[in-house]
Amino acid sequence: MAQGPLTSVESATPAAPVLVTTQARAMAAALPEGGALLGLDLGTQTIGTAFCDAGWRIASPGKTLKRGKFTLDKQALAALIAERSVRGIVIGLPLNMDGSEGPRAQSARAYARNLAALGLPILLWDEHWSTTSAERGLIEQDMSRAKRATRIDSAAAAVILQAAIDALAGNTLG
Repeated sequence: MAQGPLTSVESATPAAPVLVTTQARAMAAALPEGGALLGLDLGTQTIGTAFCDAGWRIASPGKTLKRGKFTLDKQALAALIAERSVRGIVIGLPLNMDGSEGPRAQSARAYARNLAALGLPILLWDEHWSTTSAERGLIEQDMSRAKRATRIDSAAAAVILQAAIDALAGNTLG
């Protein structure tokens, strides 16, 4: 599979490949009716989650999941997807400062390819400064360091998702 911006992955039904892309326009085209989205900030030990409304206006932090074997991660994410009637997934893509992809970005792409088995379109979105921005927001809320540590991943997922939905809604199409 190509490492380029637009790829498709075979889904459980061979006739319908699942979109995995870095292009907001392609994701928006795959979801012409909109729909709730799930945002993910993939860490080595946790997965921060966030959700947005069906109209792609506002992203809110969700749960922080403990990362384990992919099969267990996929089951936990599938449960969240069913619970919230999610129509698409946004995954943070950790690019290097020069825009190139390192091992963490390759890992995020592999995770997205594996998650495509859920049958939902997936947008990989640049996560530059998402954790810094999320931490700043939590500090502004006067949150203690201990509490910030438990919420930073889901807050970062919300920052990533908000940037993506701004683009999907046409405010900053990339």
